[in-house]
Amino acid sequence: MAFIPWAPDKVHHMTLTRLVALFLFLALAAPMAFAQGTFQGAPQAAPQPASQAAPSAAPTAAPAASNALAAPQAAPTGAVSSGDLGLVGGAAAGGFNIVSMFLSAGIVVKAVMALLLLASLWSWAIIFNKWLALGNLKRKAARFEKLFWSGQSLDELYQQIAPKSDHPLAAIFTAALREWRRAFEGGQPRESAIPGVKERIDKAMNVTILRETDGIERQLGFLATVGSVSPFVGLFGTVWGIMNAFSAIAARHDTTLAVVAPGIAEALFTTAMGLLAAVPAVIFYNRFVNEIGRYVNRLDAFAEEFSGILSRQLEEKAR
Repeated sequence: MAFIPWAPDKVHHMTLTRLVALFLFLALAAPMAFAQGTFQGAPQAAPQPASQAAPSAAPTAAPAASNALAAPQAAPTGAVSSGDLGLVGGAAAGGFNIVSMFLSAGIVVKAVMALLLLASLWSWAIIFNKWLALGNLKRKAARFEKLFWSGQSLDELYQQIAPKSDHPLAAIFTAALREWRRAFEGGQPRESAIPGVKERIDKAMNVTILRETDGIERQLGFLATVGSVSPFVGLFGTVWGIMNAFSAIAARHDTTLAVVAPGIAEALFTTAMGLLAAVPAVIFYNRFVNEIGRYVNRLDAFAEEFSGILSRQLEEKAR
């Protein structure tokens, strides 16, 4: 008798192959047997042994009748109303709104949102105030220039404008003519004193222009600050909201959208608020700076013209 070496790996492989083949056979044979039993009705009689009588005839019962399939119904042809779509959209998007995001946010994100909201509201208040103020200054300047070049004497204009010099052109005119009248309080000035009078008149008008320009430009610095800082404040809120979102993921051991979405939405909303505060502030700051620059040039031009008029009159009186 020959010795057959033991090969456990080979036997294990053959056994596993047989088990897989048996499982596949049962998996294929079971549905076929079930289908045959369903469509043929009752099972046939078992075959008789050869020594017994002839086998009985096959059953003559009619096969089980299958129910007829109904015709498929047509798809609905009615138009879907927009109200239904609105309900579906509202149900899908109703989970997020500004109030709920603010209430569910952390204390730091709430502080950032409140700060940006106050900055935006104050910026719009300054914008409307400057818009109305510049329009009013332009209308008053047009009326004053029309009155100034109407042909009235300087003394009459001074008596009329000095009590209510409520705009820069009137203030410049009043300051220059006041210095003019002071030069003639002690009598006719000597010819050697005329250059000093001209210099004092020019200085009075320049100081008035600087003072009035400073008043016009007041609060523009706040618009510049909001326009440059608000995006970074919103970015800080964004970073903090994303940190909170990742902290929630780590605490719940869950990375589903329901856990991540609220924190990300709060973070992005702070960025949006920063941009909403910054963009109008930058736009109107640039607009107001340009308009104020043109208005200051208008004041300088008037001061130069008025200085020339007073210089000619001084020279005429000194002769």
